[in-house]
Amino acid sequence: MSLKQPLMATAALLLVASPLAHSFSFAPVTTTHQHALSNPQLTANYSPRRISTGRKSSSLAMTTAEASIDDKNTPLFESPFKGIARDYKMRLPLYKSDITDGLNTQCLAAICFLFFACLAPAVGFGALFGTATNGAIGTMEMVSSTAMCGMIYALTSAQPLTIIGSTGPVLAFVAALAKLAEVQALPFLPLYAWTGIWTSGILLASSVTSASNLVKYLTRFTDEIFSTLISFIFVVEAVQNIGKSFTNPASSFTKGLMTVIVAVSTYFTANTLRGLRNTVYFTKGIRKNISNFGPTLGVVTGALIARWARLSQGAAATLPALSIPATFATTSGRPWLIPIMDLPVWARWGAVLPALMATVLLFLDQNITVRLVNNPSYKMEKGRRKNNMLDGMHADMLVISVLTFLTSLVGLPWLVAATVRSISHVRALSIFDSVGKLKSTIEQRITGFSIHTLIGACVLFNKPRALLTQIPTPVLMGLFLFLGTSALPGNEMWERIKEMFKDSSIAPKERWSAVPRKVSIFFTAIQMACLGAMVYVKESPIGVLFPVVIALLAPLRFYLEKSGVVEKEYIDILDED
Repeated sequence: MSLKQPLMATAALLLVASPLAHSFSFAPVTTTHQHALSNPQLTANYSPRRISTGRKSSSLAMTTAEASIDDKNTPLFESPFKGIARDYKMRLPLYKSDITDGLNTQCLAAICFLFFACLAPAVGFGALFGTATNGAIGTMEMVSSTAMCGMIYALTSAQPLTIIGSTGPVLAFVAALAKLAEVQALPFLPLYAWTGIWTSGILLASSVTSASNLVKYLTRFTDEIFSTLISFIFVVEAVQNIGKSFTNPASSFTKGLMTVIVAVSTYFTANTLRGLRNTVYFTKGIRKNISNFGPTLGVVTGALIARWARLSQGAAATLPALSIPATFATTSGRPWLIPIMDLPVWARWGAVLPALMATVLLFLDQNITVRLVNNPSYKMEKGRRKNNMLDGMHADMLVISVLTFLTSLVGLPWLVAATVRSISHVRALSIFDSVGKLKSTIEQRITGFSIHTLIGACVLFNKPRALLTQIPTPVLMGLFLFLGTSALPGNEMWERIKEMFKDSSIAPKERWSAVPRKVSIFFTAIQMACLGAMVYVKESPIGVLFPVVIALLAPLRFYLEKSGVVEKEYIDILDED
């Protein structure tokens, strides 16, 4: 593969990134993407395995010739609707098993865990959206969009293990769009609606032409950097949130200390119980069930400790709790349907310019996350061709384009695949053997639909909403710490960073041990430099271009190979998928 190909692919993405890029700024948020990589050794002897009984193999939905095609041989663009038709042709015959495979205790544990992991970011992003848009889009809109779109996506997508939600770059873009509306003296919500309409149209065109094939140029090099970045941000943001309990004038040392105790207790309980599956204690069935429910038990433990402190010490030890709107209505009291005709005609056509930028954000966020979910290391076979991580992307992009159109009309936030929640979802559904190695993943639609149904219940019904307002925010920070740190094991970039401080004479041999130590360190240092650059861009006024920086990693990786900076025989080992 020549360097010219990934450069051309990246240029196709950057072409729509340039308009208005200088107008946008990015403010860091407390919740962002996360990616978890499984150990590639798990895929060394990969063979598809059925998870449920009575389910037909996905190979029945494709020919032998099709099954042998991997993503590297897939063309960048295909004839109209070919990719969408292929995705649904391979997945829809398995719809019945997508229901029956989700009826087990492990899926129940995943629902309980991911309910909190999805609701908390929705509430947090909703508050940030409310600030950025002066209340035009707030917490109620965000939680409602999360529930509605999440249920639809779980039922209609080709990869239902993906969890959709809002992201930091999308928040930054909406904030910039609100500022643009203010500068141009335009009504924000109609401008938002028209931008979304144009964006949905472009995303529809990309799904019809199978443009998601562009992400085939991303490799482990990009995955590892992205994974480490997200883990780093997730942990740092959680620690900063905990630290604010000591510096906030409205807080006290007692509350700060209780915040640390509750967050650490939540994290420690979740992490310890999740690792119980790899111990010799109890029976195999007990270890498995406690491990599956580990994060949920961590939340319960943290909440009970906070409740004990509040009852025994009173207001001095009362911690801030999750904030959910009391009634089902828009944040500002506006009608749900946006009057799109209130925007001047010239602005309706002009909205195509910010829509191009929004397309880049949604396109990259969606496809990179789905690609990571489709990683062969998770050993999923439903609707899959062997060694192909692109299957399902085109149908999923079709669903995202429709949801973007609908949410734009009623002023709800745009949602795309959220890496933090998606990878946590996949890992919660992973099945391990007796020595702790991943055997398969439970592929079904029940968990995704149930998670978002429960979130919807918190919007519509008083009792669930009242119960959730009793959960302290430090509990959720402990859960975020767990999500961030649990992504690092198996990430080879992280393992090589730790290897720098190990005694090579006694340290266990790794997969890349054939690569000279100096070369391994140099390759890892390049990844760390890219990580630092991405952190810098994220914190800078041009942070909205963060996804574009991710796209630039592909040509950088091929430059390292073609220029001889890292010898091909070594980079093939270090960057092996």
